[in-house]
Amino acid sequence: MAMAAPLTLHLLLALLLGSSGPSRAEPERDSLREELVLTPLPSGDVSATFQFRTRWDSELQHEGVSHYRLFPKSLGQLISKYSVQELHLSLTQGFWRTRFWGQPFLQAPAGAELWVWFQDSVVDVDKSWKELSNILSGIFCASLNFIDSTNTVIPTASFKPLGLANGTNHHFLRYAVLPREVVCTENLTPWKKLLPCSSKAGLSVLLKAERLFHTSYHSQAVHIRPVCRDSHCTSISWELRQTLTVVFDAYTTGQGKKDWSLFRMFSRTITEACPLASQSHVYVDISKNSQDNVTLEVSPPPKSTYQAVVLGVRRTYAVYDLLNPATFSGSRSLNLQLRWKQQQDSGGHLVPFLHAQRYVSGYGLQTGELSTILHNTHPYRAFPVLLLEIVPWYLRLYIHTLTITTKGKENKPSYIHYQPAQDRLRPHLLEMLIQLPANSVTKVSIQFERALLKWTEYTPDPNHGFYVSPSVLSALVPNLVGTKPTNWEESPLFSTMFPISDSSSHFVRLYTEPLLVNLPTPDFSMPYNVICLTCTVVAVCYGSFYNLLTRTFHLEEPKRSRLVRWLANIIRRIRGVPPL
Repeated sequence: MAMAAPLTLHLLLALLLGSSGPSRAEPERDSLREELVLTPLPSGDVSATFQFRTRWDSELQHEGVSHYRLFPKSLGQLISKYSVQELHLSLTQGFWRTRFWGQPFLQAPAGAELWVWFQDSVVDVDKSWKELSNILSGIFCASLNFIDSTNTVIPTASFKPLGLANGTNHHFLRYAVLPREVVCTENLTPWKKLLPCSSKAGLSVLLKAERLFHTSYHSQAVHIRPVCRDSHCTSISWELRQTLTVVFDAYTTGQGKKDWSLFRMFSRTITEACPLASQSHVYVDISKNSQDNVTLEVSPPPKSTYQAVVLGVRRTYAVYDLLNPATFSGSRSLNLQLRWKQQQDSGGHLVPFLHAQRYVSGYGLQTGELSTILHNTHPYRAFPVLLLEIVPWYLRLYIHTLTITTKGKENKPSYIHYQPAQDRLRPHLLEMLIQLPANSVTKVSIQFERALLKWTEYTPDPNHGFYVSPSVLSALVPNLVGTKPTNWEESPLFSTMFPISDSSSHFVRLYTEPLLVNLPTPDFSMPYNVICLTCTVVAVCYGSFYNLLTRTFHLEEPKRSRLVRWLANIIRRIRGVPPL
């Protein structure tokens, strides 16, 4: 027994050392990249785009994963349980003005947008969609639980998978938009908690809610998709991208000047990179537009620059590597500043080749017309646009009134898919592939009739109006300059969201404004008036009738004084009448 105890102790130590040694030598299967892009917009505003990419080399749906390091456990279990192939969620406050701000890296509609691709092994897609939206509603403190069949559609061509896809059966796709959703700090807080460093270190320290929501545009999103693990794509990895885009009004924050700095915009500066990040970069757009001679001065001076074709235009970025100690140049924090050496009117900026507007016209509360204006400003190239329209069921479309005109002539779509609505069950779905000629304006219009809702179906503020989801435009827009294939792992995150099909064009997805339509609304004050009148009549009539039934009446003779009685008796004696 005395020799057994030391032998057992040595065996335990050997097992502990043997198990800990290889685990330390194993490379980590997940990685984090963080990135911030600062872009001076032609209107004088400043756009800040944050991207945090967590990549996990794991088969979530085939491996029994129980340990999570960087990838959020709540999202990982969600993907595994509901067999999710891709998930895209965005919460946006405001509208991206494409004509004045240019093309964004990734645009989102106002409100909440959710679209999910499920695996072909899912039997009941509608049930999984409903449960998934309810769980996401709890994770992000949003009203996604209001997603139901009345605002869910199944597009056939507009939303293709952005990652690896074994099949493109659109029956496993669900898409919904809640344009009425309001984004606030209660949505930002759970979004930041999904970050590996939360808001304690790295670029996330700039995410101060007080400053982020004091902007002209705010959009936060979560994108989950499978990607290739290597160049041969023999195995897949899961990629989680958390993006946040804000647009600061430089004239307000800069006292009427275009100059800006990190502290002026975020009220904070960058102190360090996230310790868990393998790459942490800040990009500042210092491109010189050929139509604008304004030069930029960035301080501190960048250690390197990066040139690439982004959204069809050649751009130059000043690069700041936060993992490089020389970036902070001896100071404790990094406060980037940009100054314009010359002030010039921004009216001659380059208008994007594709932009659109949408509006509702008509008078009265019976009929109306939805109109979408598509602009192709390219001087000599035409390209097709895939237009997606989602209209609620209470706006009854007259599909025979659909007209598409370009330069005064009819423009017939090469592809059209229409799914009529069912009252209180599903909305209208209209998809069209329209060819936009060079330097043209195309108008798509359709008439509708307003339905009369039940009084229980009106919102608490019915006179505010009812929201209509924005139109979605998907197109391959021609490039100004040709692009070359690059390695996605070595490229910045802002240029690797959409796959590149060819070198002469780039993919763009745009959204129009959401519409606000008035419906025939009854006078909801009438019930109050009827109740008041009825109660008054009942109180008066019933009260009087009740008093007559319950009150008793007694005949009471009036009392007379002694002097009156004495005088009356004297008169009666004179007349010979007996006294009283």
